[in-house]
Amino acid sequence: MDIDIIEELIEELIEAKNYIKVKAILSEMNDVDVAEVIKPYDPQMTLLLFRMLPKDLAVEVFAQFTPGQQLSIVNSVTDKELKGIIDELFFDDMIDLIEEMPANIVSKILKYAGEEERKLINEFLKYPADSAGSLMTIEYVELKESMTVKEAMDHIKEIGLNKETIYTCYITDKKRTLEGFVSLRTLVVSDENLKVADIMETDLMKVNTHDDQEEVANIFRKYGFLALPVVDKENRLIGIITVDDIMDVITQETAEDFQIMAAMSPSEEEYLDAKIWKLALNRLPWLLLLMISATFTGRIMGKYESILTSVAVLGTFVPMLMDTGGNAGSQSSTLIIRGLAIGDIRTGDWFRVLLKEFSVSLTIGIILSLTNFFRLLVIERVGVLMAATVSITLLITVMLSKVIGGTLPIIAKKVKLDPAIMAGPLITTIVDAVSLMVYFAIATAMLGL
Repeated sequence: MDIDIIEELIEELIEAKNYIKVKAILSEMNDVDVAEVIKPYDPQMTLLLFRMLPKDLAVEVFAQFTPGQQLSIVNSVTDKELKGIIDELFFDDMIDLIEEMPANIVSKILKYAGEEERKLINEFLKYPADSAGSLMTIEYVELKESMTVKEAMDHIKEIGLNKETIYTCYITDKKRTLEGFVSLRTLVVSDENLKVADIMETDLMKVNTHDDQEEVANIFRKYGFLALPVVDKENRLIGIITVDDIMDVITQETAEDFQIMAAMSPSEEEYLDAKIWKLALNRLPWLLLLMISATFTGRIMGKYESILTSVAVLGTFVPMLMDTGGNAGSQSSTLIIRGLAIGDIRTGDWFRVLLKEFSVSLTIGIILSLTNFFRLLVIERVGVLMAATVSITLLITVMLSKVIGGTLPIIAKKVKLDPAIMAGPLITTIVDAVSLMVYFAIATAMLGL
């Protein structure tokens, strides 16, 4: 059944106070859909619906909640209920929860963690926020190379239910050094008397605990892994990162890039949950910067005021030139930013990008300028010299805009900045100033001003 229809049905049942039916419907749904259905309700109703869920489902739904909803639940449930949630949460979900909660709630959560678990939690919290270490989980299957296939299968049967994934098992030696991996499929079809060391794969991809999460996401995206081992400097297996966690990172990084490209400070807080002053604060600095930078455009116009006064018609073409230049630059920057984000383009490719954007801009510029030349002659009915001035300016503006838009994101990446900052708003501001200078220089030369 469609989720929208389910939401309407549950809303009707709640209004009719038919909670037995609500419980029956929620209990049959998956955790993601339950979290989505519960999300719009006030904290009191959310808690009521949450308490209707079977224990196993409730824990999975809790992991799907936003930090705000999780905080509300933690503050509302009894100590016994909280302990039940904490005991059943996967380790990486518990780390995510602790990272988002205020200090007093963290103390409350840690109270129900065992001594060994608290030690592990403290170790995990030391990793940088955007590193592989902050994403990994300890719920993986670890096998010793000395095990037989039968011993390995018995071990998986014993611990498998408490692990996030059992499809890939990691092989370590006595010092927990990562030696290789073996798939569950290989174990199932192999002779049970064989040693794990004889059937394991030693050519494996791994990441370090301090690798950036965006680099890890690119590895998952490129190779299509379901899980990836995480090691320390001594190549000891510390944890694994699963594809569901990396999907969250990809979504988060994409949202962050979109916000930066739209001239906003990135925020992980959901739009409807964010306070007005927070939304305003995220947008205001960039708008102030762009407004102040637009001063250069005004000064260029002021410098050539005498030219505009003597040939007033020049001013009528300024918006068209600036808009076309800005749009052309934004097209190029968007493509290059995306290419850098998914690894299709590297900083070392700057010269190839420069040549390609030059060729593309020359083709587009010629077509646009010729079209514009005849448009000005036929529709606007301006003189040939004026039409040529505007059209030549358009050609040069498009070429410069595309080259600037294509290379600035690479330069930003090279100097360790987010390439997304070189998106539409900033490129447009730069291109506006450049196109005006080009326009008035050409007009001065061609029209003898």
